[in-house]
Order: sequence, then C-alpha cells, then structure tokens
Amino acid sequence: MTAGLETRELTKAFGGVVAVDHATVSFRHGKVNALIGPNGSGKTTFFNCVTGMIRPDSGTASYRGKDITRTAPHRVAAAGIGRSFQLCRIFPRMTVMENLLAAVRPQGIGALLRRSGGAADVERARGWLHRVGIDHLEAAEARDLSYGQQKLLELAGVLMAEPETIMLDEPAGGVNPALIDRIAALVRELNAEGRTFIVVEHNMELVMSLSDHVVVFDRGRPIAEGPPADVQSDPAVLEAYLGV
Repeated sequence: MTAGLETRELTKAFGGVVAVDHATVSFRHGKVNALIGPNGSGKTTFFNCVTGMIRPDSGTASYRGKDITRTAPHRVAAAGIGRSFQLCRIFPRMTVMENLLAAVRPQGIGALLRRSGGAADVERARGWLHRVGIDHLEAAEARDLSYGQQKLLELAGVLMAEPETIMLDEPAGGVNPALIDRIAALVRELNAEGRTFIVVEHNMELVMSLSDHVVVFDRGRPIAEGPPADVQSDPAVLEAYLGV
C-alpha cells in the first residue's frame, strides 16, 4: 500500500500528561482510514500535531515523503491536507456562501469579490454546497443551520481548498442519523474520486462500514491497525475499550 501521512515517534505532553506517546503510524493513501480509541487516547492531539495546530515535543510527521513536522497550519493545507474540527469552526454571523468564500480568501470577502476570478470562486462554492446538500441555504446565516448542516458547511469549506487528504474529527458527533448517512455517502463519493480520508470517530457502526484501514490508539500510541474486521476482534482493542 502507498503511504500518505506518516509519523515516527511523534510525542506531545501537557505538563506530566503524555497525550501522544512516541506514535509511529502510517495511513493508506487513496483509502478511507479511521483513527479510533477510547476517550482521552490522544486522537485529537495527534491531529493537532500533524496539522500544525500545536507543536510536537519530538518525533516527525511526513506527507507523501515530505517532512511537515512543526509546519504552520496554512503550509500543511498548501501541502494538500485539509481538516475539520471536533467542534465546528464556522463564522456564525456570516452567510453560508460567505463562509465558503472566507475559506479560500482569508483576508476578506470584499477582496475576494473585487478580484478577478471572484465569480468563479462563487460558482465553485455553489458546486460544493450542492455536493454536500445545503445549496438551498446559501443565503442563510450559519448560526441558523442545524448542527449537522453546520458540519456539512465546515466540510464544504475544507473542500474549497481542493485538498488531496481530508482529516475529519468526529464528523458524526451530535448529528442526526439522516445527516450521518449523507456524510458517509459523501466520504465514499469523494474517496472514489481520489481523495484520501483519515477519520476520528466514536460511531463504530460508521467506522466499520466506511473504512478500509483502521488504526486504534490507546494512551497516546497505536495498539492495533488493519482492516475493520481484524481490528474489531483484536484482543488488545477489546481490552482498551472494554477492559476484557
């Protein structure tokens, strides 16, 4: 399998608490990968270290063979990695369309609309809104959307940057079943089009039905990885989750 995102001995501690502990892991490029584990096992901290949100204390992260350790978030994005967050990061008082335009033009909506090609970005935004299923909400303020719709808006914002790899942090958390199905279908569609996914998720039914490759974290490091069916029956995984 082709490796995409890889880490070697990646470590991050907060005071005396080691959140990511010498984690060496490789995710499959072109596949839907899942990163699972009990609460507090270091999954989100791992995401934050890889995407430049926080600096690891030691170890390395690389993407497609290029070192991205301690790289600023905008440079990680430029390398081809997009991500969503456990709690939606949107602009609640801006419209749905304005949120997407801000995703590709951080210095301001006015600047985007004034520059040559702004209309093309608007049309591209409309295309992504249609893909995620909220194009009818283009003029609505983001704060008026349901939480599930806000998750779809955040994903559309990620897609505006045309990332090759998309890291999703609990995309199904707090979302109703119908929208979970929509998110799952969208991940499958985008993966079939060539995008890689790395998904942190607690919904095991979704993980097992969606993923090609699963990595399990416990206490900040991987304890198992492989196809969903193999991971599901791994004794180390059962012990981590159930204490059996």
